[in-house]
Amino acid sequence: MKKALLIGASLAVMGIAPALAADMPARTYTKAPAMVAPVYNWGGFYIGVDGGGASSHNCWTGGVPVVTSLGCHDATGGLVGGQVGYRWQMTNWVFGLEAQGDWANLKGSSTSAIGTFGGVPFLNQTKIDAIGLFTGQVGYAWNNVLWYAKGGAAVTHDKYFGISNTLVFAPAGGVGVVAGAPFSTASETRWGGVVGTGIEFGFAPGWSVAVEYDHLFMGKHNLNFVSVPALGGGFLYTDGIKQDVDMGTVRVNYTFGGPVLAKY
Repeated sequence: MKKALLIGASLAVMGIAPALAADMPARTYTKAPAMVAPVYNWGGFYIGVDGGGASSHNCWTGGVPVVTSLGCHDATGGLVGGQVGYRWQMTNWVFGLEAQGDWANLKGSSTSAIGTFGGVPFLNQTKIDAIGLFTGQVGYAWNNVLWYAKGGAAVTHDKYFGISNTLVFAPAGGVGVVAGAPFSTASETRWGGVVGTGIEFGFAPGWSVAVEYDHLFMGKHNLNFVSVPALGGGFLYTDGIKQDVDMGTVRVNYTFGGPVLAKY
């Protein structure tokens, strides 16, 4: 009897279940949430440090009004400094403004092609101790990789010397100038233009490292050389100096704000 009742109940349930299933609404398909990936954000204020090397090509001319070549030389050395700027990002395009300043130690010399001092040829020497750049930028970003070009104004602080190869005596009991010491000097703050390019990699939220090359067009200036104080400090001659500078730097920047999220 009990077995008969159990079998009957089972058959009843089997008959009701399909009917209930037919009355239930169809199951709705839910799409999986869209995946997101971090996209590096190049926009915002940034500050950084830089260091590297540079070479300044300097060609001297003498004689006014007749100009005569005195020879050329490269002033080479290292530099270190920093930069501040602001960038705007529009899709993959990046635009910016930047100011960069570097302490430099570029030095070079060559023997003057004409003229003597103390009866023997002397050296013309160039030294650059500071470089500044004020530029606009335009670049294209592939997520955390940015290629950019830049251009604008450049400024250098230059010192120039005539270097004696012999012992030179000041007139009327003055102090002597020893061999290898300057007997004449001139200095200036020179303005020109710059173009450059670089590639920058974002390696952590807000942090990036770049390598950059810049060429500075500094033009030609005429400078009045005076004798060193030991020789009286008076006017000696005027030389023209044409200057170009090539710079290569490694830069580390921090951009405030970090990365943002964007959908695939």
